[in-house]
Amino acid sequence: MMRLELVKRPQRSALFSALSPFIAFALTLIAGAILFALLGIDPVSAFYTYFISPISEVWQLHELAIKAAPLILIAVGLSVCYRANIWNIGAEGQFTLGAIVGSMVPVLYPELEGPIVLPLMLLMGMIGGGLYAAIPAYLKARFNTNEILTSLMLVYVSQLFLDWLVRGPWRDPQGHGFPQTVQFNDSAILPELMPASGRANWGFVFALVAAVVVWIMMSRMLKGFEVRVLGSSPRAGRFAGFGLNRMIFFAFILSGALAGLAGISVVSGEINQLKPVISPGYGFAAIIVAFLGRLNPLGIVAAGLVLALTYLGGEAAQTALGVSDKVARVFQGMLLFFVLGCDTLIHYRIRLVGLRAKAPATDAATAGKLGEAH
Repeated sequence: MMRLELVKRPQRSALFSALSPFIAFALTLIAGAILFALLGIDPVSAFYTYFISPISEVWQLHELAIKAAPLILIAVGLSVCYRANIWNIGAEGQFTLGAIVGSMVPVLYPELEGPIVLPLMLLMGMIGGGLYAAIPAYLKARFNTNEILTSLMLVYVSQLFLDWLVRGPWRDPQGHGFPQTVQFNDSAILPELMPASGRANWGFVFALVAAVVVWIMMSRMLKGFEVRVLGSSPRAGRFAGFGLNRMIFFAFILSGALAGLAGISVVSGEINQLKPVISPGYGFAAIIVAFLGRLNPLGIVAAGLVLALTYLGGEAAQTALGVSDKVARVFQGMLLFFVLGCDTLIHYRIRLVGLRAKAPATDAATAGKLGEAH
């Protein structure tokens, strides 16, 4: 029998490590061309509709910034977790809880107005997301529970909680029975950056600031060094006096706070109320953004813009080409697959190993004992 085995390379190629995202994107385009050809659509016109047409006018660039902002915010937080070898898969739930907690002010106190409202909402959104992320952090630190499972299951808890709120205690009595809250007042709406040319709001600025701050932390501060050491060698981190449990809480809470900020920014900047569905899957797509950006906050900004383009391209392809909205998700899935595949082949090489069946025991001692018995 033969089997495949991954063997870690003694030294990885710096060139291919740098080119890995571009190779993955090129492979995604090739696979996408095959997909469109199988659907009977000209790949060239499909790619134009998907990648060029959605950003051909100024207002469309604003839409790109709107889609990219939550992806960048969430992915920057996730990059800290993943660099620390902590696998937070529940950013979608932290996004939702941040939106819920931040919306308490305009929903429960609609008469409250003034310059304090919006900062309070943003702060509460970050606290809500951070505290929700602290749940899998506590379970990981206290009971060594698998954080992938706990953080992922909490996504569905938050989504069902949101659905219950907007259909029950928070439903707008003047909403004609629709499952939604009251519209936010003007003080609770995130301002637009350049209203004359498009709808992009301050959420994109928050994303850029978060990327720069986390990049400085990871590259210039002791905390970033602690993240990297514990992520690459927990044993060495313990010898250096770094606490693994403290890092678990720090990474999860930071990640959850940024996801919560993304959630309340989307709700107050785009939707202006809570509904059963407030995200097209930003929390899961941000995982792709984090790895496409090589877990580097500045690279994540570029990766977030690329993945945001797939959302806009998917919407354009639905109207211009008549394809399903699932095509955008297929593109995102293929991109993640090729990114992880390229990274795996950079760090490991594939070896074909042969398995030999064990021969029966026929050593001399056994033969001698058999002879004596006879």
